[in-house]
Amino acid sequence: MKLFIDSNTYIDTSDPLDISLELNNTDQNVIAWYANPPVFEPVRTAEYTGSVVEGGSVNFRNIFFNPHAHGTHTECLGHITETIHSVNDTVKDYFFKAVVVSIHPEERSVKGDTKDLVITRRLLEEQLSVKEFDAIIIRTLPNEGDKLTKNYSSSNPAYMDLDCLEVINAAGVKHLLIDLPSVDREEDNGELAFHHAFWNVPQNPRFDRTITELIYVPDSIADGEYILELQLASFANDAAPSRPVLYKQKRVE
Repeated sequence: MKLFIDSNTYIDTSDPLDISLELNNTDQNVIAWYANPPVFEPVRTAEYTGSVVEGGSVNFRNIFFNPHAHGTHTECLGHITETIHSVNDTVKDYFFKAVVVSIHPEERSVKGDTKDLVITRRLLEEQLSVKEFDAIIIRTLPNEGDKLTKNYSSSNPAYMDLDCLEVINAAGVKHLLIDLPSVDREEDNGELAFHHAFWNVPQNPRFDRTITELIYVPDSIADGEYILELQLASFANDAAPSRPVLYKQKRVE
């Protein structure tokens, strides 16, 4: 089906580009933040077993997981506020003008012999040809396949420098998507400086902004402009499993 953006431009809903990581019941599920793997298990009572292979009439499983640790998720400012605001309440629109950029984080020396990989303002500006957009999707390089199965715990992943916010704010971005477990450093003594600045907490909280982490943008998706559909599971929580989908913009011939 064609959905028209304007009289000359449309998207084809039969040609979606899924950039989410699925939650699965294997030891290959992506993990972050020192969490245990997700658990999928049949409900078992005295009357029935929720497993067809075990003789039950249906598969009826409990799933234990953490949205922040086990796959693609979208979070709102409730992630860092005393009141746990629900991302389900803060996201009201689901289609956005978006841009995909690929960035090779640069190495930065920190205390001791530690070297961090950081997405800086300069790197971000170098990749942006579009000046105004609703959402930015950041693919870090190298774009290796282990992003699909990696255990990020204690790996000191790349993160975003606070100066990037000047570029993001100037572009009017409301939705930031990235293929990392966090926009902040893994070990930062709980400061979460980028999260706080992005949502302007506590000074003037931005309820209209979201951060989506642990996406995966295949190499087959080129940098450039797209329409983003941000699909969220209906969870009354600061974060929910999500499925961001991109659509190429096409011109009427």
